[in-house]
Amino acid sequence: MAVKKPAPKKTTASKPKPRTASKKSNRSLGEKVKWFFIKLFLWFFGLSIGSVIFFKYVPVPFTPLMVIRAIENKMGGKEVYFDHDWEPIDKISMNLQKAVIASEDGTFLYHNGFDFKALQKAYKSNERGRRIRGGSTISQQTAKNVFLWQGKSYFRKGLEAYFTVLIEVIWGKERIMEVYLNSIEMGDGVYGAYAATEHWYRRDASSLTAMQAAGIAAILPNPRKFKATGSSSYINRRKERIVREMRAVGKINYNGK
Repeated sequence: MAVKKPAPKKTTASKPKPRTASKKSNRSLGEKVKWFFIKLFLWFFGLSIGSVIFFKYVPVPFTPLMVIRAIENKMGGKEVYFDHDWEPIDKISMNLQKAVIASEDGTFLYHNGFDFKALQKAYKSNERGRRIRGGSTISQQTAKNVFLWQGKSYFRKGLEAYFTVLIEVIWGKERIMEVYLNSIEMGDGVYGAYAATEHWYRRDASSLTAMQAAGIAAILPNPRKFKATGSSSYINRRKERIVREMRAVGKINYNGK
């Protein structure tokens, strides 16, 4: 009698486990975030370089500081006073150009945007607990005034360094000085050489004497507190020192030739 063999067991091939939806969505989200930041950086570099090129030829109409000061005065219940007119550098007294170099940045004509010796001195002075002092050059101040906000964070300082390099490369020294003298705060609601000379001396920016130019430069650390005329003894001493240092500046040659 034939013995019936048992039927072989059916074996099923193991199917690969389908990827979960969460893994797909995580990878998709990660790629979206990566591309978002890549696009953000590209937009930032494009807009920042484009704006620096644009303001190489076009007068700067206003700065973030002007807007901030107007908001502060409005919220403080003060009169919102704003005086700012653009003046080409060839119509701004050479005395004022020398005065701000003597007062703010003695190596302006020679550095590439940063005065590392001044930064080191400022760091040591602040570390010893003395009155906080800065080591910013005219180039750094211009970059901050035109493109950024006020503040002391490392992020803002990093952006300041970036824009300083851009304006040094794209603008050059003469344009930096022109923009600086047209955008710097020179009184409460007073911005730029044209408005400042009219406000303090009732004359045009091209006819400033050495002492008058030194008076404007002397108040730049705090132009809303100090006065260029009817000054305190502290400001008068600063004026005299600046006039002496203006002689050491000598002839200004922005082309470096």
